[in-house]
Amino acid sequence: VDKPGAAPLVVDDGRIELRDVTFHYGKGFGVLDGIDLVVKPGEKIGLVGPSGAGKTTLVNLILRLYDLEGGHIRIDGQDVSAVTQDSLRANIGVVSQDTALFHRSLRDNIKLGKPEATDSDVIAAAKKAEADEFIAALRDSRGRAGYEAYVGERGVKLSGGQRQRVAIARVFLKDAPILVLDEATSALDSDVEAAIQENLHKLMQGKTVIAIAHRLSTIAALDRLVV
Repeated sequence: VDKPGAAPLVVDDGRIELRDVTFHYGKGFGVLDGIDLVVKPGEKIGLVGPSGAGKTTLVNLILRLYDLEGGHIRIDGQDVSAVTQDSLRANIGVVSQDTALFHRSLRDNIKLGKPEATDSDVIAAAKKAEADEFIAALRDSRGRAGYEAYVGERGVKLSGGQRQRVAIARVFLKDAPILVLDEATSALDSDVEAAIQENLHKLMQGKTVIAIAHRLSTIAALDRLVV
């Protein structure tokens, strides 16, 4: 929950600082123990390591999906536990391996991070994410087509790669100053990935980026790897 009197997060530079971060999912050991990391404004870092090393956990703690068991996480000097969660997440764009879609139209799903966006903004974002073509061809059981088509609960009517492209379109539209990519292109074919990668590079310009990466194509675009 938000702390009483929590202030909105103000992101000027996008510096992320983790000091002595400890988190064990309440078990008292394992996962993350005394992690120190500084991501400079506009720096693009990759988190690499074996499955279960705590890469996704680290990202979830920055988003404050959990409260820390020890240490501090600050963005531009503001402790993430002391700001409003709405403002924290409004400043961070996320593409994860497991894309959450709602049983709503494609348009509403893409506008999730920026409800005030225009239709032309939505279509431009979908084109950058190589999603416009398959969206245009969609039709649901009630005859709604294209951006009006409903995607089913959790997006069951779309393939994994299509869901991921919708998530990438969302991030293009939201255009937040901090970008978190958790295996952002894991469900995509190589040719689609190559097309999106170029646009992802453009999206990363001027942003602070934390990418959980196994693919060399993702890693090649980063400034520094953290193991």
